[in-house]
Amino acid sequence: MISFSKPAINYPRSIRPRRLRSTSTLRAMVRETELNAGDLIYPLFVRHGTGRTQIRSMPGVFQLSVTEAVREAEAAFGLGIPAIILFGIPAAKDPVGVENFAPDGIIQQAIRAIKREVPEMIVVTDVCLCEYTDHGHCGLLNAQDGISPPPGRSLPEGYVLNDPTLDILGKVALSHAECGADIVAPSGMMDGMVAAIRAALDEGGFENTPILSYAVKYASSFYGPFREAAEGAPKFGDRKSHQMDPANVREALREAALDEAEGADMLMVKPALAYLDVIRAVKQSFPELPLAAYNVSGEYAMVKAAAANGWIDEARVTLETLTAMKRAGADLIITYHAVDAAKWLKG
Repeated sequence: MISFSKPAINYPRSIRPRRLRSTSTLRAMVRETELNAGDLIYPLFVRHGTGRTQIRSMPGVFQLSVTEAVREAEAAFGLGIPAIILFGIPAAKDPVGVENFAPDGIIQQAIRAIKREVPEMIVVTDVCLCEYTDHGHCGLLNAQDGISPPPGRSLPEGYVLNDPTLDILGKVALSHAECGADIVAPSGMMDGMVAAIRAALDEGGFENTPILSYAVKYASSFYGPFREAAEGAPKFGDRKSHQMDPANVREALREAALDEAEGADMLMVKPALAYLDVIRAVKQSFPELPLAAYNVSGEYAMVKAAAANGWIDEARVTLETLTAMKRAGADLIITYHAVDAAKWLKG
């Protein structure tokens, strides 16, 4: 016979939080955070040619031809995912990345095709230089042919120049808007990038095109698989001169405040899972602006690898982590899990 001793803590018998956890229906009824497909943005990598190519470090993610990108967008929209974000792999790279703003560039082709076939899908475009330049950095470089560094300061060769890069970002964003992009998303962490893009869009007649700024983007170790997918790894050095130190959160609020002042319509924190405290801090400081969290490639790859080894339940872990991002304050989540998550949420 089992005997029960008195509880060590003398709590009031009327207080029973477990009363609201007794059945699945009751738990769902009082759930504080609801994740749904409408919260998700699905990243797509688009390249020239035909078919799709598996990305080795990201099972289930592919480099897609324009035709395949349209099919992927159609499938995602059919599952209730409202938006995609496009990353391009150019036919050729050069020091400036001219395909980035070319009328027939890969992203420009993809925008037109997707908006033609899935007009209600929100098309977000990444605006940066790293995927298009032969050096793989997010901006124009010091000592680069035809580029003059700022006067009055000695900079090391290969240093990413801030202000000359802004002109290129404006051209890229305008070219995307002209092709039908619904939202442009600058990701290079250049000072003044939001103001430069806002000015370029407004002068080009696209004053109603929103800017989703990668306002808080850390120099993270979680980006490795993305660099394989986008073929945009830097050929030398790193990106610590412009991406944020992972140790800093006050700086994140300063970056977000600057982008808000420059005209950002939405903010982003990247990565997500290791930065839930930053998501919460940014949301509390800027509650009026929609906030996106980027569930990045390394976070995705870790879940996939653990699931492949049978160590975790992929669906449950994925939905738990995405829910955590929303609970921390994200209104939107960019995630490579989007299609699978939408299917799992449907049950």
